[in-house]
Amino acid sequence: MDIIVPQVGESIVEAEIGQWFKKDGDLITKDELLLELETEKINVELNAEVSGKLSVIAQNGETVKIGAVIGKIDESAAAAPEAKPAAPQEKAAVADPDRAQPVAAETAELPPMNPAVAKLAAERNIDLSTIKGSGRGGRILVDDLPEAGAEPPPKETTPVPPEAEKAPPVRPADENKPTAKADDRIKRVPMSQIRKKIAARLLQARQQTAMLTTFNEIDMSRLITLRNSHKQAFEKKHGVPLGFMSFFVKASAESLKEYDEVNARIDGDDIVYHNYYDIGVAVGSERGLVVPVIRDADRLHFDDIEKAIRDFAGRANSGKLTLDELTGGTFTISNGGIYGSVLSTPLLNPPQSAILGMHAIQDRAVVIDGQIVIRPIMNVALSYDHRIIDGKQAVSFLKQIKNYIEDPEEMLLEM
Repeated sequence: MDIIVPQVGESIVEAEIGQWFKKDGDLITKDELLLELETEKINVELNAEVSGKLSVIAQNGETVKIGAVIGKIDESAAAAPEAKPAAPQEKAAVADPDRAQPVAAETAELPPMNPAVAKLAAERNIDLSTIKGSGRGGRILVDDLPEAGAEPPPKETTPVPPEAEKAPPVRPADENKPTAKADDRIKRVPMSQIRKKIAARLLQARQQTAMLTTFNEIDMSRLITLRNSHKQAFEKKHGVPLGFMSFFVKASAESLKEYDEVNARIDGDDIVYHNYYDIGVAVGSERGLVVPVIRDADRLHFDDIEKAIRDFAGRANSGKLTLDELTGGTFTISNGGIYGSVLSTPLLNPPQSAILGMHAIQDRAVVIDGQIVIRPIMNVALSYDHRIIDGKQAVSFLKQIKNYIEDPEEMLLEM
């Protein structure tokens, strides 16, 4: 039986072999996880449809076309007997009986790791204590493991000078600078599929739109007070914290109803107006920036929006977002403030015609009724395609969002 790259979306024509979880020649059972494919938008896991002996055709890191044969399963071969899945530590010990106890002892002191890491390390006879994780908090990822047959990295040891009692000779300052080989000064890594797509879309936004950006400031005082007053009751009732993003999603949806050009797109010589409000929320992940879409945001309650955002953020890092969740939005919100940005120009998310950029809240001196006072201020930015949206519409739209946020009681908060 052929293992074929499945169709995962009309616009996706190729994928990258992210990781084979089985080796060439392995006996596998039906429904067993074989590999993970990485596309420009989502990761796709492929399971065995039949039992038999695996033949790997396309290797890790190879780019393959949709419909391509990347492996085969010989059904005439005896399939591996089904066994109860073992914990990562148990799998590592079973894979190498001669060093079962050392593996178990070492695993107890290891940093966190992705689920497939321990199994692959055991199959490749890799000592995980020698691996430095590149994930958040030192988490060991599959990509951190050397390929089968590669020399494992040596454990770091503290060098002992042969004559410790002697003081080191005094050298000029420039001689004390560490030297490095030429090969150590650069690192060349192929672009992932999602990074290629991000690069292409950003370039498209620059080259194929007449993009401009307008800015404004929002006094967050009343929203902060409202949130602080109701956040405990909100979380108790709905089981999710009340954040600022849900207010901006609702404010954007209501403002889009008044300025329909901002919710439209250009299709050839036509302008397509959307009578629905599917708002994308940019989410940063270890794989890159993704924009899952909140459907019919104007009809959702605040708790529905908060739950959706947190669900998207959680699944973005694991590559578990579906293709449908990443396509079809009519407007996008990007919150650079969570990374500390105080002002930026967000790039359009084609074919959409506008994107709202949120930024960090800072206490600033402002003049109100002739008095200098301190207020928590957020800079906001609206980038828009000037081919379809005039400056007046863009400025008025951003001011309407400002009005909703500065007077949040106008938006019904579901408590």
